[in-house]
Formats: sequence, structure tokens, C-alpha cells
Amino acid sequence: MARANPVDKHDARRRALADSALRTLGELGYARSSLREIANNSPFSHGVVHYYFADKLDLIVYCVRQYKAVCVTRYDGAVATATTADELIAAFADKLRETIVDEAPMHRLWYDLRAQSMFEESLREAVEQIDRTLEDMVWRVVVRYAELADTEPALPPHAAYGMLDGVFQQALLGYLSGNATAALDTLRTEVHDVMPLLVRAPARV
Repeated sequence: MARANPVDKHDARRRALADSALRTLGELGYARSSLREIANNSPFSHGVVHYYFADKLDLIVYCVRQYKAVCVTRYDGAVATATTADELIAAFADKLRETIVDEAPMHRLWYDLRAQSMFEESLREAVEQIDRTLEDMVWRVVVRYAELADTEPALPPHAAYGMLDGVFQQALLGYLSGNATAALDTLRTEVHDVMPLLVRAPARV
């Protein structure tokens, strides 16, 4: 039987630690999390966590990268299967609502981390890389929507991402503030309102 590569074993343990840490990080947020607090809420000792991650920033960036690597593919199914522009908007809005309901604490952690990167240069590169993958994800939706609407995008990728990210942030804040139903309903409405603004008006025959 082939022996496991030490590098693979190291990476596997880091992934396991990150999976265990995500719940604590989501509950406590960036500022209140420490390696010791994360270890106390996991099956791993503080020494083990510190062995695999240099400090809190190292762990949190790794966790968010791992989480967002999954996030950036979750709308691809809607892009691949939608046959009309309206169908794509509806599926996209439903997925956005679903991810807020299922993973609101993790989204809050991401926005905490992004805000913190303004003050901590060591975070900036990782946050910018994650942001680019999210921008690419949104852009795939916008491009497919334009194709189905028989037109083309009206805005560059970063502007389209900024508009939809703003809508998502507002819905997340409303949801976390206790206005869950209203926030989710507003999210659906605003996605339906914003998407047509991201593409050019179809040419009239």
C-alpha cells in the first residue's frame, strides 16, 4: 500500500482544522476570535491549531479561502440550466436567499475580514484574490443573463459585482438584524430590479 505523502497529510489536517474552526469563527466574528478560543470550541488542542497555523490571520484567511472556493461554484448550475433570462434571475435570487439562510455567519465573517483588510496590509492580498473570484462568479451570471436576453453587459465586471454585492450585503444585514422575512423578500425583488440594469436594452426589431 502506498504511503501518504507528508505534504498531503499536512494539507488534509489543515483542511480538517479549518472545517472545525469555521463554526466558531462564524459565531464570534473576526475581532472576538483567537486561536485559543477556536481550539476550545474544536476537538483540537491550542498547540495543534498553532502548529498548523502561524496565527489567527493565517487560520482565518485559510478558512475563508476554503469556504469561498465552494461558494464561487454554487450559481454555476443555474447558469448552465436556465433557458430564459427570467428563469436565470429567479434561480439566482433563490440561491442568494438560500445561502443567507444557511450560511449567514460565514458571510458576516467574510465582510468582517474584508473590512479589516483596510487596516491590516497582511490581509489585503488574500482578500483581493477572494474578491476577484467572487467577481468572476457574478460575471458568469451576468454574461449568461445577457445571452439569454439577447443583448450584452452594459457594465464592466467590477461594477456589476459591486451592485449585486451591495444588494446582498443589505439583505444580509437585515437578516442578521432579525428582519429575516422582509430581508429575503427584498433581496428577491432587488435582484429582479438590478439584473436588467446590468445589460443593454435589447434592440427592437
